[in-house]
Amino acid sequence: MPPPPPPPGQTRLPDWDGLKLRLRVRSLVGSHRVLVFSKSYCPYCLRVRQRLGCSGAEHSRKLHPCYDGPSIQEVLVEMTNQRTVPNVFVNGTHVGGCDATLQAYQNGSLQKLLGSGTDVKPYDYDLIVIGGGSGGLACSKEAATLGKKVMVLDYVVPTPLGTSWGLGGTCVNVGCIPKKLMHQAALLGQALKDSRKFGWQYDEQVKHNWETMVEAIQNYIGSLNWGYRVSLREKTVTYLNAYAEFIEPHKVKATNRKGQETYHTAERFVLATGERPRYLGIPGDKEYCITSDDLFSLPYCPGKTLVVGASYVALECAGFLAGIGLDVSVMVRSILLRGFDQEMAERAGAHMETHGVKFIRKFVPIQIERLEEGMPGRLKVVARSTEGSDIFEGEYNTVLIAIGRDACTRNIGLDKIGVRINEKNGKIPVSDEEQTNVPYVYAIGDILDGKLELTPVAIQAGRLLARRLYAGSSIKCDYVNVPTTVFTPLEYGCCGLPEERAVKEYGEHNLEVYHTLFWPLEWTVPNRDNNTCYAKIICNKLANNRVIGFHVLGPNAGEITQGFAAAIKCGLTKELLNETIGIHPTSAEVFTTMNVTKSSGQEITQAGC
Repeated sequence: MPPPPPPPGQTRLPDWDGLKLRLRVRSLVGSHRVLVFSKSYCPYCLRVRQRLGCSGAEHSRKLHPCYDGPSIQEVLVEMTNQRTVPNVFVNGTHVGGCDATLQAYQNGSLQKLLGSGTDVKPYDYDLIVIGGGSGGLACSKEAATLGKKVMVLDYVVPTPLGTSWGLGGTCVNVGCIPKKLMHQAALLGQALKDSRKFGWQYDEQVKHNWETMVEAIQNYIGSLNWGYRVSLREKTVTYLNAYAEFIEPHKVKATNRKGQETYHTAERFVLATGERPRYLGIPGDKEYCITSDDLFSLPYCPGKTLVVGASYVALECAGFLAGIGLDVSVMVRSILLRGFDQEMAERAGAHMETHGVKFIRKFVPIQIERLEEGMPGRLKVVARSTEGSDIFEGEYNTVLIAIGRDACTRNIGLDKIGVRINEKNGKIPVSDEEQTNVPYVYAIGDILDGKLELTPVAIQAGRLLARRLYAGSSIKCDYVNVPTTVFTPLEYGCCGLPEERAVKEYGEHNLEVYHTLFWPLEWTVPNRDNNTCYAKIICNKLANNRVIGFHVLGPNAGEITQGFAAAIKCGLTKELLNETIGIHPTSAEVFTTMNVTKSSGQEITQAGC
């Protein structure tokens, strides 16, 4: 009696001998773009067939236990050393079982295998950049210049007080640009005081108008926002003001302000989502406090202000608020400017204190209470000592929180595509080419784990990444010896290692630290802040006194540091500094005449030029 016919849709193989069966299986593998050997009752087989059904065409050969299934499975064991189903082949390549196939789908390798077929639906874009800040814009425009189809998705989640802004990211809207302009406003106030000693006479009482300053700064920022949009359009970069979230590999959902959703695919993605200010997590913080995200567009003068934190954002904001005449206090949990040279940080703080900023050391807020509504209103702050049970209470018009920033990575669907993040801080570990653990996803800027949080670094990394991806370049972003400046009232510029870290890495006995106080000529006539400015270089004696740390505290510190940073990258030594002729009279020239070492204990105060 002949065997019953196979179920509909299945073909019974003839009773070949072993050799013919092996040839037949290999022929099946070679003749189908996607081939899944499976069993109809297996849930893992179903998952794989569903996933491959989403990816493109599928051919599934079920192994029926009554017919040729066991024989084919034995051949598959010989071919792949895999005894389980599903057993997946794509374009002749063995992918593996369920776990291996799903993992290949997550990391993009399955899509690459599928890409060799002509019937694969192409991606919408070559590159989608998530985040329209400095780094994201630089990367997107560079990729577009190199002929790629690029999309930028950018969306600003409003602050608890409802503050939002346009294209350009933190730096342009609520960071470097407005910060430097308000710093300049404070410097102009000091310049007005100095001007009387230079012969300027004026009878009118001088006062500062907050609303006028904010309006002018916001108008300038608005022009930058528009300029970025025009630049993207000129380079044919598609821009959407929408919140991006991964929903599956190579695919994101974009949700605009009206809640409308669109879906977009790309071969590669660059994450450039940046960071947002961290809150205290205490009663009243989000309800009544502001952050730097709110300050620069605040429609009213903040009045008496408590700045909570000792980050560079905290000290910069405290500095310019005091500089325009406000009553400002800074509440510090531990140290100033963590991560920076502590001698320089303490000197910057001391200068702020001499100019009216009050420091409340070793306290942290535990409650914020609103006493009176208004613009500004009146708030009560309750804080506890970090070294005991003492309680501090104070009343302020505004409380500005500046205790740090959190990476915007936890709510964009990275878990759905398998991108790893550092669970402690939300930041993303990457290779030296800014590649995440998922090969088609890259990351740049402030969200990188262990990298510098600086706008020019993000811009450089973004441009170089695009050139490596699309122009055959091999140049990587150099995160060593990056210069930066903290725009406190007395500016602090640095490049290279803080003294504490240099001692830890090289040993104190292998270092020579040269230092000096100096008095800028511009300050001599007003007769203020004599011997307050400070400069030092840290040299590695084991490398011909190479400069491994450069630090300056004084006016125009950013301009000074930028110039010396290029020399440091070229291997600047103390001997080369000694051979350099300074420009007189400038503050920067002190680095060409510095001859007192810390180890000598000699006096470093200066008199005259």
